[in-house]
Amino acid sequence: MSDEVPAQPYATSAEAFPSAPGAYAGENTHAPTASGGAFSRLRKRLSLLGNGQRNAGSKVQNVQAASDSPEEASNEVPAPPAVPKKDSSVPKRKPSIMARKAVPGSADVRTTSAPKTAAAAVAQPNYLHQDHMPSYDESARSLSGPKTGLRELYPPIEPYASGTLEVDGGLHSIYWELSGKKGGKPVVFMHGGPGGGTSGDDRRWFDPQVYQILVFDQRGAGKSTPSASLEKNDTWSLVDDIEKLRVHVAGAPDRWHVFGGSWGSTLALSYAQTHPERVSALILRGIFTLRRSELAFFYQDGASHLFPDLFDRYRDFIPEDERGDLIAAYHRRLTGEDEAVKLEAAKRWSQWEDGTCKLYVQADAISKGDPDKRYLEETYSWQFARIENHFFHNAGFFPSDGYLLSPGQLAKIATIPMTIVQGRYDVVCPATSGK
Repeated sequence: MSDEVPAQPYATSAEAFPSAPGAYAGENTHAPTASGGAFSRLRKRLSLLGNGQRNAGSKVQNVQAASDSPEEASNEVPAPPAVPKKDSSVPKRKPSIMARKAVPGSADVRTTSAPKTAAAAVAQPNYLHQDHMPSYDESARSLSGPKTGLRELYPPIEPYASGTLEVDGGLHSIYWELSGKKGGKPVVFMHGGPGGGTSGDDRRWFDPQVYQILVFDQRGAGKSTPSASLEKNDTWSLVDDIEKLRVHVAGAPDRWHVFGGSWGSTLALSYAQTHPERVSALILRGIFTLRRSELAFFYQDGASHLFPDLFDRYRDFIPEDERGDLIAAYHRRLTGEDEAVKLEAAKRWSQWEDGTCKLYVQADAISKGDPDKRYLEETYSWQFARIENHFFHNAGFFPSDGYLLSPGQLAKIATIPMTIVQGRYDVVCPATSGK
């Protein structure tokens, strides 16, 4: 850490995780922020805020550059309004985390130095990462279709090592990959679902020149085997697997960063509360704590009011006399003997979440929800629906509702630096989950 940055009672998210999207979530590292899908612009803007010369708002959508010379703005992209100089008699506030210097040696490779001379200051564009700013025409303002340039991760990379880890005497084989910098800052990624598995994009959340990135497929998901197995597949078995991966795959670091979104945030919290001494920081995206109220909102009555057409297809597969508990009704079909019914249940369950989990639905979302009988043990829908429903039907295997948020459990992670990134329009994991 730079000598110019005062010591903090809690490590800021920028210090704890300087190159992850969570580092740009806001000044309060223990409160949720509305992300609004703005990761791409933030990462490049905020990589320039290294010397405290610019002020950053505490919410993601309010980041703007301060300028003493509004006339310097580019003609191509309108500059934000100049920030008036403050009265020197007013006590200065401590700079926000987005204006503090990153830890030496761990800065984002895209970071550029702030101007050190008046001439350099004049020459520098008024608008941060101006070359990458999208044109805010009618197309950009529309809610239909993807927005080029608004969502950017690090460039695609390939793992430098991969393999499997046998657990429970060979009952399960956990697939894992290591990528990024060998011996770098260790980070582990928790995928969603449960049963969602990992993809190549999951490596791209992290600066590969800084972090040693471990991604893995949880029991029964992705390339882990046996596929879609429910035997000894529960939250606490997954927590044990993560600890084994730390020791046997990641090089046994004393502590590591833990990153998880959606169900991944549930698993990240479960791991951190079980092994708090092993967690250096938590980055949680799209908080989900598997309370009954959260499950009821998405699977019973809540999201149905926003996506009635998609919900009808999900609900209508179940006879009317069983619709009082749709999770239980689907569980009976996903674990039954009729193969055709199991396949159709998996498709309906998966299509409901695939169609609602993003503001812009992927083109292949529907095809993912159509498992082919020939590849029953390998399809996304079968793994996803069967494992996810298994966990939800069993209330996450937690001893009580709201267990992760109970005072005793929260006390276990009270000293761990944490950043929460919560999308305001997240329907699957609504913003109330991150309060």
